[in-house]
Amino acid sequence: MSHNTAHDGRVALPPLTNGPHRKRLGLISVVACLGGLLFGYDTGVTNGAEGPMAVDLGLNLIQLGVVVSSLIFAAAVGALIWGRVSDAWGRRRTIILLAVLFFLGTALVVFSPASPEPGTFSLTGFTVLVCGRIMIGLAVGGASTVVPVYLAELAPYEIRGSITGRNELAIVFGQLSAFVMNAIIAVTLGDVVDGVWRIMFAVSAVPAIALFIGMLRMPESPRWLTEKGRYDDALAVLETVRPADRAKAELQEIERIAVMEVEAHQVGLKAVLTNRWLRRIILIGIGVSMTQQLTGINSVMYYGTRILEESGMTEQQAVLANIAFGVVAVIGGIIALYNMDRLDRRKTFIIGLSLTTTCHVLIGIAGNLLPEGHPARPIVILILVVAFVLSMQTFLNVAVWVWLAEIFPLHMRGLGIGISVFFGWTMNGFLALYFPTLVGTVGISGTFFLFAGIGVVALIFVITQVPETRNRSLEDLEEDVSTGAIYQVAKPSDVPRS
Repeated sequence: MSHNTAHDGRVALPPLTNGPHRKRLGLISVVACLGGLLFGYDTGVTNGAEGPMAVDLGLNLIQLGVVVSSLIFAAAVGALIWGRVSDAWGRRRTIILLAVLFFLGTALVVFSPASPEPGTFSLTGFTVLVCGRIMIGLAVGGASTVVPVYLAELAPYEIRGSITGRNELAIVFGQLSAFVMNAIIAVTLGDVVDGVWRIMFAVSAVPAIALFIGMLRMPESPRWLTEKGRYDDALAVLETVRPADRAKAELQEIERIAVMEVEAHQVGLKAVLTNRWLRRIILIGIGVSMTQQLTGINSVMYYGTRILEESGMTEQQAVLANIAFGVVAVIGGIIALYNMDRLDRRKTFIIGLSLTTTCHVLIGIAGNLLPEGHPARPIVILILVVAFVLSMQTFLNVAVWVWLAEIFPLHMRGLGIGISVFFGWTMNGFLALYFPTLVGTVGISGTFFLFAGIGVVALIFVITQVPETRNRSLEDLEEDVSTGAIYQVAKPSDVPRS
């Protein structure tokens, strides 16, 4: 083999070169990111479909809240379940099953029975609708954990950030697509077709079918194959996404770590329970995932129109202005991908939290200084919320999902990210439930001042606890996370070790 072994036993990997393997990796990422697109569309589609859906099925506000939040709480459970399933069953097969869940859940939502008379409650329709939303939620939670892990395990460490980060870009593109499709469908068919909300939901069946067909032709994660002892299969996959000498060297390094873990009997849940460093990294993962949600980003994406109406916009103005959040989220995602392999993860976290906390403070001040009815109030608040979404997407959202996919050792990667994202989704669900009440009780200013206070605590947490992962191989990270050495290195990304 054309590679050398470093003095500490780690394999010195040959440099990454251009070739057909880069195109193959690009294709794999595009297909897998259809899971992220579905994640985004299915979480964003209610921001426009909820009104006609409530009328068609005779839902009151509480029932409507159950429909919206059922997906989010189901996603928390899905993250926990499917992360673990992917460790046992494989990343590729799990994503294929998730595509089936996306499709079946969409079908239940679209074909949920309407009320016998307009405006009257339909228990059957409500029950079928919620079951469909729960099924979609389980798939969304699975996609949020398994797709980033699948991409991270296929990508070389030099470009792992930009490859894995494509999933987050797909998520916000999916949300923007939902906002735009809702607007187009509402304008063109709103007065012509009954149950127009069903068409809004039905659109997501197309990427679900594409994900299913596409993943049938995609390879399994080579790192998962190695952990299962399927070394020849793992090498065959690596040789399609790496230069030949690099593939062999990388497989040797993956094998070395896998053998060490088996010999030490330190794998999966048993390893977590007996290794304090693994318990610590799971707690940090939970903290990072919850930090992302406690910025309030998803509250804005779910209730953007409500925030803008509260600031003084009319309903029609708020619906149109809400599209701006989706647009800047995509722009921020593109910038984030460009920077993902150029800036340290910790640095992007710190910059992002500093900017979002500043935006929270400014929104709170604007809400206090500009009284209701002031003509500048809705414009200023719109600009500041757009700045918040742009800051969040440019520096935090992409980096958080990339970091979570990198930090956990192979033998517990699905378990670790599943637990972390479970707590993130649960926090997301509670915010989705209580955000309208919070705004109604303490107003826009009080709500965003609260987010600002949480942002300061989050900054301290990131600075003191979160380790760096950029520019290091997953195997290199795995050793240092398992031994606690990762906390003793000040700037690991400055000295690549593979």
